[in-house]
Amino acid sequence: MPGTGWRRERTRPAPGDAPPVGLIGAPSDVAAGTRGAAMGPEALRVAGLPEALTAMGYTVRDRGNLVGPAHPGRAPEAGYRHLAETAAWAAAVHGAVRESLAAGEVPVLMGGDHALSIGSVAAAAEHARAQRRPLTVLWIDAHADFNTAETSPSGNIHGMAVAILCGHGPDSLCALGPGRPILRPGQIRQLGVRAVDAVEKRAVVDAGLEVQHMRSIDESGMRPAMARILDAVAGRSAHLHVSLDLDALDPEIAPGVGTPVPGGLSYREAQLAMEMIHDSGALASLDVVEVNPALDTRNRTARLAVELVESAFGEQILARVLDSRRPWP
Repeated sequence: MPGTGWRRERTRPAPGDAPPVGLIGAPSDVAAGTRGAAMGPEALRVAGLPEALTAMGYTVRDRGNLVGPAHPGRAPEAGYRHLAETAAWAAAVHGAVRESLAAGEVPVLMGGDHALSIGSVAAAAEHARAQRRPLTVLWIDAHADFNTAETSPSGNIHGMAVAILCGHGPDSLCALGPGRPILRPGQIRQLGVRAVDAVEKRAVVDAGLEVQHMRSIDESGMRPAMARILDAVAGRSAHLHVSLDLDALDPEIAPGVGTPVPGGLSYREAQLAMEMIHDSGALASLDVVEVNPALDTRNRTARLAVELVESAFGEQILARVLDSRRPWP
């Protein structure tokens, strides 16, 4: 079964070589259609994320959980559901990630819904511009997240996050970054997409987004897909921001998400993507979002998320050997 007993070699950073890791909890699901992702940060802590990174030799600074408005449970207004609350959470994330980057950390945002990444990407864009480093955002998700208030069937802003980053949205969110748009479409690479609304498909094509969707991965494999993505990253001086939505993975291995879509990334495909991200040497900030323990089984999805983060920070699989100490699930 995927995930069973993979023994992995820890690649420990040399003392003084690796920047510290800043963990930032954002317990919000105000931008999602299904409640529960607000418990994601604690699920990741319970799954052992701080301890795993510490065991690899990283200095880990857990900055605790941000505070923001509660879920109001209102219907959409002017095409947006919970816009004021979403904007408040995104602003809080923006400030915390900006502070972490300024402190020389690699911030890891623990969500929470995917609209929180509007704030983290905006902070990464500011930091990269100030450092004169090229920025690439790798958006790993089952969905393109390119709806707008006019096209979204639900008004849930977590399905609009990429469109907002590209300048299609309200000022309260689009103005968080160093300019509007926060990102140009050419700075975004999407991976794992397999559920896109009909009108949204046309918008994605018209915007010129590069999407490594599941059919292309099925046909050509994960390694060529990731190589093409990482070719856009200008070496180790670049700032690569990875935004990982756990619904990118197949629900057979990651059931604890609010919007599961069959046919997602396998365990090994996801691990290879994370390993290649580490090999690029460009990872500078990371989101881990949409873990919903209310829909999970024995915290299985959060535990898998921890393994993926470990791989992104340098842990490598050597051999597939049954390990009874880490039963799955």
